[in-house]
Amino acid sequence: MSGYVLAIDQGTTSTRAIVFDGDMHVAGKGQKEFTQIYPRSGWVEHDPEEIWDSVVSTVHMALRDAGIEARDLAALGITNQRETVVVWERETGRPIQNAIVWQDRRTASYCDNLKRQDLERLFTKKTGLILDPYFSGTKLSWMLANVKGARARAARGDLCFGTIDTFLIWRLTGGKSFVTDATNASRTLMYNIAENTWDEDLLEILRVPAAMLPEVKDCAADFGTVDPDIFGAAIPILGVAGDQQAATIGQACFAPGMMKSTYGTGCFALLNTGADMVRSKNRLLTTIAYRLNGETTYALEGSIFIAGAAVQWLRDGLGIIGSAAETNALAERADPTQEVYLVPAFTGLGAPHWDAKARGAIFGLTRNSGPAELSRAALEAVCYQTRDLLDAMQKDWKNGTDDTVLRVDGGMVASNWTMQRLADLLDAPVDRPVILETTALGAAWLAGSRAGVWPDRDGFSATWKRDRRFEPEMDEKVRAAKLKGWKNAVKRTLSEG
Repeated sequence: MSGYVLAIDQGTTSTRAIVFDGDMHVAGKGQKEFTQIYPRSGWVEHDPEEIWDSVVSTVHMALRDAGIEARDLAALGITNQRETVVVWERETGRPIQNAIVWQDRRTASYCDNLKRQDLERLFTKKTGLILDPYFSGTKLSWMLANVKGARARAARGDLCFGTIDTFLIWRLTGGKSFVTDATNASRTLMYNIAENTWDEDLLEILRVPAAMLPEVKDCAADFGTVDPDIFGAAIPILGVAGDQQAATIGQACFAPGMMKSTYGTGCFALLNTGADMVRSKNRLLTTIAYRLNGETTYALEGSIFIAGAAVQWLRDGLGIIGSAAETNALAERADPTQEVYLVPAFTGLGAPHWDAKARGAIFGLTRNSGPAELSRAALEAVCYQTRDLLDAMQKDWKNGTDDTVLRVDGGMVASNWTMQRLADLLDAPVDRPVILETTALGAAWLAGSRAGVWPDRDGFSATWKRDRRFEPEMDEKVRAAKLKGWKNAVKRTLSEG
């Protein structure tokens, strides 16, 4: 059997398809951006049909780039933006409205209402999550309440709910497979991560009919077969994981104590805690890292909503840079005497603050502040927020996190300046791997290992190679002063600060 494996990486701002060869090297790729829809302040939507079209087109691009055909593929893996909600008609497959994206904050008041009913502890106990608009459950509840006739149709079993992975699998299999994996299910506010099942109590609170929920499988499992009319061959779908869990797998963070952080639109740090379902006392999330062969591995997660999106804001919102790559050189020549802090709470603040009402702010501006200082502030904001997450993780889980080496991936890690500043502010080593396509690689490994054409977990871990290690070089007094300034800026940004 061929060792070629296709990974579909359906992200927040673009869809990517990557073909890996039998040696797990990139053989071909395709990428396509799609429309970000902002109906109101704080609302973010995607057109599911545009996402579907982008998947089909990028897969064709990747196959052409690799010089192979669909019949040469041994398996397909899917990784996806998590928490984004799609509801579609079971009979036709048509979405009933735009997808509500993970960044969307429209359910903030609903979450506050559930908190006033003292329900957050129940949700956290069962799901490991907190009551925040970030997660899927309240988005789905909003959709059922606000799309005409939706609740009644859902109760009759006429509608299907899914995160992006489920919607894509449904489309790819011609409606034959209505499934998800444990990692995506664990982000919905409706899945009991200890019992690995949809939770009836939470469904009742959110008024979600169980009939509209997909079957939950291991991350490496039989998710169905692609309809041969789509790409020209029947391809088995054998691996699925939410993007951050897929990156954890792609970074080979299989041992408890290993930690990765992905820097894309947002930033997400996961610390593998093994079979230990750690209950955070510092506003982190307890989540499923992966489920393989029926065994669940857990993680502590810190979620930062705005990372690379702050650089996009400099480019598209302010127009002070032409491309994201310019920020590295600008940051290098920024005035070192100016301490400019950007708190990028454009859609609220994530962990460990979880303030949905906070909004972005810039502190420390002088008359001489310009594109260089703002670029440095945008890149440093990512580093400061990561430090906040690491501090919280070390408080929650004492098993070896004091000597953590952070494995990094995502678009921003190409910036040497940012990675060095990250190591400096964390006061910890940062490892950048040779293969930066770790999210797609994680999904591909799940599928390839399941198909029997790629190595098992230990064999895959042995293939991980480091491109560069960034060691902390900053003077401790300088670091302490910069961190103090950051904490002050965040405090002044919080809605109740």
